[in-house]
Amino acid sequence: MPLSHGVGMGMAMLLSPLKPLAFSSSAFSQDPSTSSSSSYRPAVILPGLGNNSADYQKLELTLSEYGVATVVAKVSRLDWLRNAAGLVDPNYWRGTLSPRPVLDWYLKRVDEAVQEAKELAQGGKLSLIGHSAGGWLARLYIEEFGLSDISLLLTLGTPHLPPPKGVSGVIDQTRGLLDYVDKNCSKAVYTPEVKYVCIAGRYLQGARLFGNSNESIDSALPIASVEPSSEVAVINDMSTSTSTTTTLRARFVGQGYKQVCGQADVWGDGVVPEVSAHLEGALNISLDGVYHSPVGSDDILRPWYGSPAIVEQWIHHLLT
Repeated sequence: MPLSHGVGMGMAMLLSPLKPLAFSSSAFSQDPSTSSSSSYRPAVILPGLGNNSADYQKLELTLSEYGVATVVAKVSRLDWLRNAAGLVDPNYWRGTLSPRPVLDWYLKRVDEAVQEAKELAQGGKLSLIGHSAGGWLARLYIEEFGLSDISLLLTLGTPHLPPPKGVSGVIDQTRGLLDYVDKNCSKAVYTPEVKYVCIAGRYLQGARLFGNSNESIDSALPIASVEPSSEVAVINDMSTSTSTTTTLRARFVGQGYKQVCGQADVWGDGVVPEVSAHLEGALNISLDGVYHSPVGSDDILRPWYGSPAIVEQWIHHLLT
């Protein structure tokens, strides 16, 4: 289920999206060899739609090298078929579906993982890492179960915003679930007590199905600092970004983007458009060259949010 462009202080370093990354500042990277002996708050990983727990094994290993213990909510691909229970709810067909009871099974798996992580935390706080739909499901979990054990929600390629209404050809694929989250879940914040960090990928710019879509949208993106807001810090080198030349692939991906945000010719991670992956009030970050899913990714030519070189760009949020 299923923009700002900013040059913000140290986070706006120019980076090649497809090469191993190294930061000169310790605030932006942590040498695994020096951090593995440290103990940081445990993290619970919430799988995205269609993913299973095993898809995140390599991410678990990478985080462990930084001293972050992880628990992945136990989800299989077949589990997602449980969502079909919503088909018998008239609200599904009206586009006004509520998360409960349709998603009770997922919230239960998350709570089981949180309880396991609490034992590792020994009275300390936890981080939640939500990939794709796991990010907005994390917000729903927080709303239903509370924030008392959680100090960080970090989302990776999460479609946070409901699709716009009244746009021709756009159908809400969540059948109202994102509307519910947007209206009923607490707004994102970035405070010492709890931090929301939303990371978007800029892997491919989509294109409209017909006509030219070669113009870059970067000129429309306001400059931002790294202060929490609805604006974004972009960590990239636009000179090495994916070509904006209109291709059949860009048009196909653009139709997917349009279903999420109402626009086809925008940047995104190949599945979720950049604009949908950010939340007002959160610390919003865009990473160049980052693909949406661990499935179909590779750490060199098509890195995803959990590839080691990409984790290096956001791991400091888990270590502070």
